[in-house]
Amino acid sequence: MKGSLIIVGFFIAGIIVGVSHWLPETSGLSNISYITLCALMFFVGISVGHNTTVLKSIRKLDPRYMLLPLMTITGTLAGCAVAALALPHRSLTDCLAVGSGFGYYSLSSIFITQYRGPELGTVALLANILREIITLLGAPLLVKYFGRLAPISVGGATTMDTTLPIITQCSGNNFIIVSIFHGFIVDFSVPFLVTFFCSL
Repeated sequence: MKGSLIIVGFFIAGIIVGVSHWLPETSGLSNISYITLCALMFFVGISVGHNTTVLKSIRKLDPRYMLLPLMTITGTLAGCAVAALALPHRSLTDCLAVGSGFGYYSLSSIFITQYRGPELGTVALLANILREIITLLGAPLLVKYFGRLAPISVGGATTMDTTLPIITQCSGNNFIIVSIFHGFIVDFSVPFLVTFFCSL
């Protein structure tokens, strides 16, 4: 929860700085999003390659749980397609691109800003932060009403890091490996799905 509030705080601070024009407008800053994206992808690659625990723990996983990331991705995209019907000013691909962030706000919002502009990038940032906050605050209710896998699915890409403690607390230690595996696979899918829908 604290991490999400810090991100929101930086976002609000960025808006204030941008609106106030405190930073000089120079041509050197025009590619800063692209440079940030490249650096972020580099560090994501390091974190994925360094995390050998996930690959080792897959052998212990019940094969049925391996379908959970696929169900999360499918369910999220189906929900975004339905939401697109209620948002006539937004295209289907816009909604699918935002949903494909799966809670990974830092990466998906930069991609979407690069492809579709800052307005949709901001929507993606807020939507994905909200997904994480819902998981952090609503995990006990999700377990109570929808079962132990519910907070894992709702958490999306965050279930291998920021939301793992609350998921472990609410769903139990037996679901730690499931949560990490789920987050790893969904996390890995984000750059591919976001860029795919943005390029349509």
